[in-house]
Amino acid sequence: MKKIVCILLAVMFIASLAACGEKTVSTGTTSTEPAQKTETDKETTEKETTAAKSADTNYVDLTEMSSTMVYSEVQNMMMKPADYVGKTVKMHGAFSVTEVDNKRYFACIIKDATACCAQGIEFRREGDYSYPGDYPKEGEEITVIGTFNTYKEGEQLYCELQEADVQF
Repeated sequence: MKKIVCILLAVMFIASLAACGEKTVSTGTTSTEPAQKTETDKETTEKETTAAKSADTNYVDLTEMSSTMVYSEVQNMMMKPADYVGKTVKMHGAFSVTEVDNKRYFACIIKDATACCAQGIEFRREGDYSYPGDYPKEGEEITVIGTFNTYKEGEQLYCELQEADVQF
C-alpha cells in the first residue's frame, strides 16, 4: 500500500512539473511582408521582456512575484541590504508617510499573504515635489521604481529607493 501511495505521489509530482512548461508551435511558413502582431505575439513579447528583466541581476521586480515571495524578498532586503545596493527595484503597495522631528519619510508598504504583517521600503523622489499636492493619499495603492540604497541617521542604517518614480 505504501509503495502505491509513493508511486502515485511521484507521478503527480512529475505531472505537475510537466504542466508548467510552455508549448511553442512553429508554422513553418515564411513571408517577405511584415506580419501584423496578434494578441499572442504581444503577450509573447511581454513575456520575453519580463524574462529579460528577470535575467538582469540588477533589476528586482517585486510586482511579478506572489505576495509571499514579495514579503520574503523585502525581508531579505532589510536583512542583507548590501546585496541590493545599486539595483533597480520595482514594487507595488500602499503609500505611507511618517513625520519625525519635522522631517517627512515616504514609503511603499507591502503586506504578506495573510495581511497580518507588513514590510515597507522608504523612497525619495528626485525633483521638485511638495507634499501633499504631488503625492497620493495615505493608504492609496502605488507603484514605485527606484535605485536601492542605504543611508545612516545617527547609528541606525536605513534602506531607501532613490530617484524614485511613483505611479498612483
